[in-house]
Amino acid sequence: MKIGTIDFGERPLFLAPMEDVTDIGFRKMCKRFGAAMVYTEFVSADAIIRSIRSTLSKMVIDDRERPVGIQIYGRDVASMVEAARIVEQAGPDVIDINFGCPVKKVANKGAGSGMLKNIPLLLEITREVVKAVKVPVTVKTRLGWDHDHLIITDLAEQLQDCGIQTLTIHGRTRAQMYTGSADWTLIGEVKKNPRIHIPVIGNGDVKDVGDAREKFDRYGVDAVMIGRATFGCPWIFGKGTEKLTLDDKIDVLEEMLRINVERIDEYRGILHTRRHLAASPIFKGIPDFKQTRIAMLRATKKDELLAILEDCRERLKRS
Repeated sequence: MKIGTIDFGERPLFLAPMEDVTDIGFRKMCKRFGAAMVYTEFVSADAIIRSIRSTLSKMVIDDRERPVGIQIYGRDVASMVEAARIVEQAGPDVIDINFGCPVKKVANKGAGSGMLKNIPLLLEITREVVKAVKVPVTVKTRLGWDHDHLIITDLAEQLQDCGIQTLTIHGRTRAQMYTGSADWTLIGEVKKNPRIHIPVIGNGDVKDVGDAREKFDRYGVDAVMIGRATFGCPWIFGKGTEKLTLDDKIDVLEEMLRINVERIDEYRGILHTRRHLAASPIFKGIPDFKQTRIAMLRATKKDELLAILEDCRERLKRS
């Protein structure tokens, strides 16, 4: 599979872009364990144009995580075009347009999946962004606004005609948010469409490498993108994890913390990392972990969080 000149090989696994999740420390760990492509947190076109510091910090890229994409969202042509040009200067390998985010604060303003209610504008934004930059432009979207408007098969062709180089499809409607089950049937139909010649990436309810293998076999997608199942599990991509012990996994989480504190700052680096720590399944063997999880989520200092992790390490050894 290729995006532009980037060759990902056969059946690559991608890390989905996720707000407050895909920070630089997490991305680097996912890359280490086999993610073929990683993405920054999605960033607002308006915030990029206004040079909001916290937004610009999300666009910092380390060459060791390449290939990496920056995902943008917005609700009008002019701001998306200007934002894409600014983003291009940050040096991403791909600029991805978010037409899939379902959260109210985004969709209800007409951005993200809210754009699925205004297809002419969605297509105009896509065409103009493609024309404005030299870096490959891709799109991530959903099946449609709701089950009465499952438009993805037609929309895929229209987006391809706009000049995008890859399409990622999350197998839910906006109305579903993250509830119910992802339906990959329409993703498979898009991939099988003889008029579609760009790569198609499937996303939704992929929990491990075995799930990904089943999606490749059954639906013929070019790549599989993994989202929420990666929380606290950067090793989910499978590379070199056969002999990874619990000790090793705690070491990885501690390294993520150190990277984030160093590359962002202590306060926000901790905010990003503690979400992963509280969600990581490796701590399930600890008796009465609820109180420890609460302590993780309340920690405000790096040393405090490291001490909690070391305590978890000792408790796991005893259990």
